[in-house]
Amino acid sequence: MKTRQIRIGDRVIGGGAPILIQSMCNTKTEDVAATVAQINRLTELGCDIIRVAVPTQEAAEAIREIRRQIRIPLVADIHFDYRLAVAAIKAGADKIRINPGNIGDRDRVACVVREASAAGIPIRVGVNSGSLEKNLIERYGGVTAEGLVESALDKVKLLEEMNFENIVISIKSSDVCLCVKAHELIATQTDYPLHIGITEAGTVWAGNIKSSVGLGILLHEGIGDTIRVSLTGSPEEEVKSAKRILKTLKLRNGGVEVVSCPTCGRTKIDLIGLASRVEDLVQEYEDLDIKVAVMGCVVNGPGEAREADLGIAGGDGEGLLFRKGQILAKMPEKDLLGALAVELAKLRAERNGI
Repeated sequence: MKTRQIRIGDRVIGGGAPILIQSMCNTKTEDVAATVAQINRLTELGCDIIRVAVPTQEAAEAIREIRRQIRIPLVADIHFDYRLAVAAIKAGADKIRINPGNIGDRDRVACVVREASAAGIPIRVGVNSGSLEKNLIERYGGVTAEGLVESALDKVKLLEEMNFENIVISIKSSDVCLCVKAHELIATQTDYPLHIGITEAGTVWAGNIKSSVGLGILLHEGIGDTIRVSLTGSPEEEVKSAKRILKTLKLRNGGVEVVSCPTCGRTKIDLIGLASRVEDLVQEYEDLDIKVAVMGCVVNGPGEAREADLGIAGGDGEGLLFRKGQILAKMPEKDLLGALAVELAKLRAERNGI
């Protein structure tokens, strides 16, 4: 779906721009050193935009120093107190996330809008299924996709009445099917960019499944301009998962894709452990856009994974190193990981013309 383009710091979303990855710090924003350290780690992993909670005046004031020390746009997440939004804007936030429904009366919303307009920054209008207004729940007989969309568009209309259109919309639910339907509905009714995600998705295991299903459906339909995978876990896991979703859908290049066979009764090596170690190894090679295979059978492994740029296949105490299906060497199992690391370094050197 073609949406209008919105600038957030030095990045843009919408209008056909690449889909950007977001996450949110779980540090105390008031702790500038810890927050900056986490943001810089997330940046290295591929995070494009970062959000921080602003529950106190001290947190709002910390925005200024945090912004100075990081390289990606900074979003201030505000609930209830419009004065914190104003303070965060004055401290240099690149975007404000508010729910106009809980920020106060119209005059308070107008105060935030005036500051954002003067600073030239967007406002993300956020509506979650858990905060849907009582009158909409009664009208639609519960929390529904139609109710979420109406709530979000009501908030957008409020900002538009204040001559503010630098808007990003977010409508989230922990119910995957409800969330998908809501986004499909709103995508036909507005051209503002959409920040998509499954809220309160759960643990790293369960949350990844729910997020992959929900985001996968929407992104495949062309809906969504920026994404967050919400997990009860570290923000680092959120960024890695978001990258994998985008890469799987061929919406983002870069980074090593590891493919591995599911194991069977013919497997005679610790393939599960080996595949995990390979995943750790390739984190150092995010500049390569390649596929690495980890196979459990020396008989069929190289052939089955011939499309892989590099691969290893285990046998009975020994294994093979191969490249594009061609066997490079046979060696003891214990040497496979090291040999793969050497080939990765060679491949990087070739790609960089060294």
